[in-house]
Amino acid sequence: MTAVLTRSTFRHGVHPPEQKDETSHLAIRRFPFAPVLVVPLNQHLGKPAVSTVREGEEVVRGQTIGKPDGFMSVAMHAPASGLVRRITLAPSAGGSMVESVFIEPHPAASQEVDDGEPCDVETASSEEIVAAIQQAGIVGLGGAAFPTHVKLRPPEGKEFDTLLINGVECEPYLTTDHRVMLEQTADIFMGVRYLLKATGAPKAIIAVEANKRDAVQKLERALPEDLPLEVAVCPVKYPQGAEKMVIKALLGREVPSGGLPADVGTICINVATTAEIGRLLPHGRGIQERVITIGGPAIRHKGNYRIPIGTTVRFALETTGVTGDLSRVFLGGPMMGPAVSNLDVPITKGTSGITAFTTNEISKATGHREIYPCIRCARCVEACPLYLNPSHLGLLAKNEQYPEMAEDFNLMDCFECGACSYVCPSHIPLVQYFRLAKKMVRKLEATA
Repeated sequence: MTAVLTRSTFRHGVHPPEQKDETSHLAIRRFPFAPVLVVPLNQHLGKPAVSTVREGEEVVRGQTIGKPDGFMSVAMHAPASGLVRRITLAPSAGGSMVESVFIEPHPAASQEVDDGEPCDVETASSEEIVAAIQQAGIVGLGGAAFPTHVKLRPPEGKEFDTLLINGVECEPYLTTDHRVMLEQTADIFMGVRYLLKATGAPKAIIAVEANKRDAVQKLERALPEDLPLEVAVCPVKYPQGAEKMVIKALLGREVPSGGLPADVGTICINVATTAEIGRLLPHGRGIQERVITIGGPAIRHKGNYRIPIGTTVRFALETTGVTGDLSRVFLGGPMMGPAVSNLDVPITKGTSGITAFTTNEISKATGHREIYPCIRCARCVEACPLYLNPSHLGLLAKNEQYPEMAEDFNLMDCFECGACSYVCPSHIPLVQYFRLAKKMVRKLEATA
């Protein structure tokens, strides 16, 4: 089947430098095990997993070390065979302290992963596939870390007519999904089979941006004839990888304010998540590692690595090497990824990359970054893909008018892509204002 070239896209958006050439051609390499792996029991939206191991216990790689606590939760698995040294609170990328399992890998262990109870795509029911995905601990690997099995169940009265596999990867520097499409093509197709059966959707589309032609060609050549799947090529634009934007670009459907993709008959799953489903479920295994891009001007040995969950950012940077003037590190890309203040936070399931910058690069990009008053130029309005008014929202946030932001100006629709901050000539940190405002809105709602 020939890939569909679509010229349609969402309106607005921006075109930051892609910065993908340094890693897009580099094959995925296996990362070494750190001396200690820190595995948070809360690596997903929803309730944390409940520990099933104790301090001093020997664990084997792939063993369940945390069971789901209800439907909005997933299992956790040991990223290495070793000894549980501690189970205690540890810092997370978000700044909070979360219960974590500290595992010291055995240096002489083979670190092989044993098979568990396989889930046969031909004979398993949709309910069994959903349960297997939860027990495998699979969440959205594009960064959101939403439990995948929850997405597979549409709200009452809704049905999926299209399964959208998101391989857009528009974030600068990141090439994780690109390499997965090139190197785990068969896993992706197997994952699509599981997802089609679980959702009941009659067809699937893999969305890829036009800057990944080699991935498009690889998928196209290997496409199974019996799979109701096509590959669609999108124009390059940021933030086209956001699910609302890729749905609008490919299907012309607009997810309503406060709504879900299911409201327009669509489910959107990241391509790396799809590949993990296809890789793990046939063997009954859980996710204990993931592919990430480690790049940016401050990294000496840039690349795409299959890295154990729980590896600290510090160990990752020491292993890949950094320049002497490391200034800022992002988990993910620089547009949406949070900057870390503590290098001892671990890589989690939702970490798609580590992007590091030198002092010189940060200085060139930001200058002195003095914040000036809004000049009402409307560049942020023209950039916002959701047609919000970031300028006015910024003023409301500055004056702490949080309920008004949510009720009258649709603050909660913002998915924090950072396009408004990127184009602002006054250097107003709009997306940071909105993140704080959304936290305050949720706090007010919880105490109401």
